[in-house]
Amino acid sequence: MFSTPARRLYGALVAALVFSATPAAAQSSRSEATPQAETTLGEKYHVEFSGGYWHPSASMSVESEYLGIIGSSIDFKNDLGLTDHWFNELSVVGRPARKHKLRFQYIPITYDQSATLTRDIIFRAQRYTVGLPVNSQIEWDTYRFSYEYDFITYSKGFGGFIVDAKYTDVKAGLQSPLVNEFIHARAPIPAIGGVGRYYFIPEVSVTGEVTFFTLPQGLIKQYTAHYADVDIYGTMNFNRYIGAQVGYRALNLGYLVDNDTGSFLLKGFYFGIVARY
Repeated sequence: MFSTPARRLYGALVAALVFSATPAAAQSSRSEATPQAETTLGEKYHVEFSGGYWHPSASMSVESEYLGIIGSSIDFKNDLGLTDHWFNELSVVGRPARKHKLRFQYIPITYDQSATLTRDIIFRAQRYTVGLPVNSQIEWDTYRFSYEYDFITYSKGFGGFIVDAKYTDVKAGLQSPLVNEFIHARAPIPAIGGVGRYYFIPEVSVTGEVTFFTLPQGLIKQYTAHYADVDIYGTMNFNRYIGAQVGYRALNLGYLVDNDTGSFLLKGFYFGIVARY
């Protein structure tokens, strides 16, 4: 059924699993008493840097009322020809103590596209008629400052809560040969959530975290917002300093600021590297 090289490879893998499982079984009775840093490669650091590439599927729409004229709900994919593509991301984690982490994340998101309108739309009191060529842009910068406290730590991982201060800056513009309009919304958004990590073996872990915030309508005049961030990823640590990550992230932002509304949903896979010292 298998060729000779394939049988040799299979045998080597089985042998590796047997030898790696043997010491793990012998030490299972002591695992709870073993400090986390001695059994997991990915937790031996003071500062951690990670960067990667994210390819989300985007669903975005905006609506802008101006001078009492109600705007159209404009879908950036269906109306303006937006296409999905890759984005960079950067994260930094400082760990002053075992259970305390200070985190920063930056994801710059930019779309720029051209299309010919298939329907009339109204944006900032200006009418863009069917058949008109238009250019459009979205710039969505998210800055995330977080504090994490891991109230559960043990040899196989940790669990904790997160307090976030997210700064969101969104710009959307629409240009035609005759009209050039844009909207701009920015605001700090607090959020809370939780995080958990589990190590299957000292080199491999899976992490999940969720943060969210909702500002109900009417609490602040002419301002409503919601934000949710879900991130699930696996990490392969080659040693205590370098690792690789693969994950899935979903960002959901909605807002009403004065007479402008926006809905932004991005979700998709990403990959990257992590470095620690």
